[in-house]
Amino acid sequence: MLITPVELFDEPLEIDETIAPGALEYGPDIRQVSSLPVKGQADLLVEHRSEERGSRSHVNDIRLRAEYKGEFEILCARCVEPVPQTLEGKFDLIFRPVEADSDSGEHAITPDETEIGYYEESGLLLEDVVREQVLLSLPTRTLCKPDCKGLCPRCGQNQNLATCACEQTPSDPRWNALANLADKIEVKH
Repeated sequence: MLITPVELFDEPLEIDETIAPGALEYGPDIRQVSSLPVKGQADLLVEHRSEERGSRSHVNDIRLRAEYKGEFEILCARCVEPVPQTLEGKFDLIFRPVEADSDSGEHAITPDETEIGYYEESGLLLEDVVREQVLLSLPTRTLCKPDCKGLCPRCGQNQNLATCACEQTPSDPRWNALANLADKIEVKH
């Protein structure tokens, strides 16, 4: 869905979209498995600016407020098996046309301006914003279970499902000096 300033001049735009599974590419380790409803509103914020020579101009910022919730599968960080995960979020963002801040030279920005995104001349794609917000809502690390054994580093066998023959092979002798280190370390609570 393309949101343009022109369609926001008279009144806010109500957003009630559903993003189908597979419509957005999130990355190799995350997959959307259910419809992703997105509900919210887009408003036009007209910023009036004074130019150096006394002339005035305006910038058409788009304020996008919305929420989403959907079912995803995220690959386990250890065994790479898909883990079901519900992701949801709310956002309130401001987007400015790219050309509005494309002045040559350096200028200081306010802390508020660090929170501003940009949109191209054609408008703002809702799907791009939702994709970014979903990625930002991901947990830092996903495990299928807290004690996941992961993959065998030699043969790739998922050690949660079966034990491979690799475990009986001797370890690299260079690690022997560290083998008993865990027993020597005192854990303080």
